[in-house]
Amino acid sequence: MELRVSSLAERPDMLDRVAGMANTWPKFVINDPVGDAYYPQIAAELPQYVQFAEDETGEVVAHAHSVPFALAAEGRGELPARGWDEVLLWAFADLRHGVRPDTVSAISVTVAPHAQGLGLSGRMLTAMRDNARALGFNEVVAPVRPSAKHLEPRTSMEEYARRVRPDGLPHDPWLRVHARAGATVHSVAPASMAVAASLHDWRRWTGLPFDTAGDIEVPGALVPVRCEPEHGFAVYVEPNVWMRHRL
Repeated sequence: MELRVSSLAERPDMLDRVAGMANTWPKFVINDPVGDAYYPQIAAELPQYVQFAEDETGEVVAHAHSVPFALAAEGRGELPARGWDEVLLWAFADLRHGVRPDTVSAISVTVAPHAQGLGLSGRMLTAMRDNARALGFNEVVAPVRPSAKHLEPRTSMEEYARRVRPDGLPHDPWLRVHARAGATVHSVAPASMAVAASLHDWRRWTGLPFDTAGDIEVPGALVPVRCEPEHGFAVYVEPNVWMRHRL
């Protein structure tokens, strides 16, 4: 597929088309409150960290979002256990307070449904890495959401993340794309994203009854969702895998 890759800083007129591209994220994932508050602000305030790809017809078929942050700032130094949520909070706190960033974190790589399976995720990951390098950074980190983990929701993320094929590459397809780009598995972020909501919301998002106490397996969830019918809510705490790309 012939692609034209640009950033929103170069082409701000494409914002609506990038934001409006179809995706396959589970509904509960896009209701993480930290992401709901900050993800749209990446395009608005950090457009140079949003890359997108157009096919030969001019249709947006993929995009990648990342954020700069100061990993070496006081009180940090280690990639956070709260992964995706925490790095978004750090990035925008640094932006608000004028703290100079030293690292770029991937936030998402999204491919339009009809363009999946064509290698676009790897190409957008490369575009993200190239952009970080061009902006003077030496490392990209990524709180990776393994693409096949939802098939094994009861397997621990630590075990899953360390599983490799005979060729030494990760078992998981998305972890493998990162590894082929030069990344290494650093650690598990056990509470990378958290979604706490009413049972009404969970039923609406998933079509499941959510009427039984305990762990509920939900399509697309990497781990079970904890359901508390007596109290009227359910909580999903998603682990991710921190991977480091040295540039």
